[in-house]
Amino acid sequence: MTVRHVFARFATRISEWAGKPVSFILALIAVIIWAALGPVFDYSETWQLVINTGTTIITFLMVFVLQNAQTRDTRAIQAKLDEIILTSHAENRFIGIENLDEEDLKHLDRLVAKAAKGRGETEARRTTEKQADLSAAKPEKRKRAAPATASRKRK
Repeated sequence: MTVRHVFARFATRISEWAGKPVSFILALIAVIIWAALGPVFDYSETWQLVINTGTTIITFLMVFVLQNAQTRDTRAIQAKLDEIILTSHAENRFIGIENLDEEDLKHLDRLVAKAAKGRGETEARRTTEKQADLSAAKPEKRKRAAPATASRKRK
């Protein structure tokens, strides 16, 4: 296992844990205990430094962990959306790709972009043909709708 893979798994697990209600409750309890100890330590600079240092360190480290997990999730979601757009029958192989490591996600991005280029011209032609067919069909619908509306008004 590479360092990237280990960090990616670590970041995913930590971000999942940090998002749970129990994590918030534990942090809240820590702040309440710290606040309750204020009078014991006479609200000294050391007492204030404890919470400031602790929260700064945790925040600093969590930024990197959460950013890693969010970036990976975003890339995976984008690849899934690209697959849905490219075909009306989404392929099961795209399910769970958010668990892939960075290099595998980049490889999937390249594959989807290559497939999109190949299908782009064909899809553009189909769309143009459909629009032309719809434009030709619209006047007929209007002509049929007009007499029906007129007969309803007469009644």
